[in-house]
Amino acid sequence: MTQIAKAEAKAEIKSSPVKVFDFLKYNLNQFLYMFPQAFKKVELLEGEEGQAGNVRLLEYAFGNEPMTAKVKTEAINEDEKSITFIPIEGEIMQIYTTFVAKVTVGDGYVMWSIEYEKANDSLLNLDSYAKLAAQITKGLDAYLCTQI
Repeated sequence: MTQIAKAEAKAEIKSSPVKVFDFLKYNLNQFLYMFPQAFKKVELLEGEEGQAGNVRLLEYAFGNEPMTAKVKTEAINEDEKSITFIPIEGEIMQIYTTFVAKVTVGDGYVMWSIEYEKANDSLLNLDSYAKLAAQITKGLDAYLCTQI
């Protein structure tokens, strides 16, 4: 029997936590241009940017595997500066029976936390997803540091 596991990655940032949080709330579609090697499509399908309940279509590469997912912004906590995402369709739903990604922006860091339950015990853990999220955060931070 599988059980819920957790993968985490923390990335240091120099940008203002508010700038990073607002970018993650309102501008995820920009990842398509900022990280073309990882993201092939980021499209808002339902709801409004910056609002819980919105749904995005993501086409991305994980390693050499092209993947597609519809991802719902499950919750946005302004006080905690956190956003919780859950997939509602896509290949990831066949691999993991539970998958909840939460990003929390603090003073000088961004913490990615992924809780998951594997569909079967032979699958790899999600440490590589968390590490990829941390790498993307560093790229985002570098970009935001160049903006006025």
